[in-house]
Amino acid sequence: MAYQPHLQQLPAPRTFPAFGYCDSYFVENHDDDDGVYARASAERERVRNVAKLRQKALSEELSRSTAEEYQEDVLDHMEHMEAETMPDIQSIEIQTEIQWFMRPYLLDFLLEAHHAFQLLPETLHLAVNLLDRYCSKRVVYKRHYQLVGCAALLIAAKYGDRKERVPTIRELKSMCCSLYDDDMFTQMEWHVLQTLNWVIGHPTITSFLQLALTEVAFDPELEHMSWYISELALYHKEFIPVRPSVMARSCLALARCILARQQSRYEDWSARYDPQVVLNLSNHLGHPSQALLRKYSSPHLSSVSTTIEMFLKHQAMLARQAAQPPVNELPRMEVDSVQSTYLTPQTPQKSGYTAGVQIHGMLTPPITPDKDQLIAVNSSYGAGLPRAVPQCTPTPPPTGEQHLSFPVPPQQYMPQPQFVQ
Repeated sequence: MAYQPHLQQLPAPRTFPAFGYCDSYFVENHDDDDGVYARASAERERVRNVAKLRQKALSEELSRSTAEEYQEDVLDHMEHMEAETMPDIQSIEIQTEIQWFMRPYLLDFLLEAHHAFQLLPETLHLAVNLLDRYCSKRVVYKRHYQLVGCAALLIAAKYGDRKERVPTIRELKSMCCSLYDDDMFTQMEWHVLQTLNWVIGHPTITSFLQLALTEVAFDPELEHMSWYISELALYHKEFIPVRPSVMARSCLALARCILARQQSRYEDWSARYDPQVVLNLSNHLGHPSQALLRKYSSPHLSSVSTTIEMFLKHQAMLARQAAQPPVNELPRMEVDSVQSTYLTPQTPQKSGYTAGVQIHGMLTPPITPDKDQLIAVNSSYGAGLPRAVPQCTPTPPPTGEQHLSFPVPPQQYMPQPQFVQ
């Protein structure tokens, strides 16, 4: 039989199992003229995004329900912790070297450093609490007062702020005009922590404000106004013994009064404020620190300092109109000007100290004089640092200062670190 290649039986074609579409970046199909695979990929991406949004909404709903369930327990714990971490103003009163007139200088420095590093609002309040608690337990020399403030700010930033925002020792040293060495910051940080028995968790005013503002709709101007009033209260010693929960509700009530917002209902937690604290806060609105005015004059903080200035002018105008006698009556006495109750300055002073001038806040942060000498150092921020740090100028020493012995027995205190001696 002759060989016939055209009659040869060809093998059956191989069949492969259907695995479906391969979703791989390494496979390209040049025959997809109609864009079938591209449409399928876009549809799968849309489904993924919808699933992510649903998952996010579900997690927010679970977080909200959990927060409402445990809110009472959280509030009870915060009120317990604020009582355990309050400073003692009587112990600060008997300090030998640091005086109350130094507090606005140091707070201006901490406020500008806090604003330069863009730290969270609660970081500033926690730093001031650590500073006051340390001064309640230790003898602080005036040449180390600024060092204690820097250590408190560093601890507070490490405790609750983001890692990339925490200031470095090099930056703090530059802001202090190299008045302290690097190891002095480290030693003071350790000394503050050990003095406070490593108890840092203090519920700040902003923490209670967040709880109070959850009861109403989001109002950024009201929140910024409450921040402004709470930071203004840090400059005055009469608010140191007031608990943060009371301060938060009082600041919020005064902010609502200034902005003509509706007050909370009586049964709400935020409505239980202290009227005397609100009145005292209103008396200090007329003389804020210049550093505080500059900070809250920016638009991203709702320019609340400008709003308060307009509010005070309006109150003064109403007071003058109320003091004018009727036209058909002759005045019994001439009144040159009428002072509003909002414009009463109260500069904190220690008993027995006579200050030459009243301090209402300084433009630049101070330098604590070393060995009672005025140190004039002009330092600018180094070019190698990533963030802009404000310059500092020296603080003039007070006149008529006296060096007194500390009346408390030394055995009540822990030994001072090496650099204090």
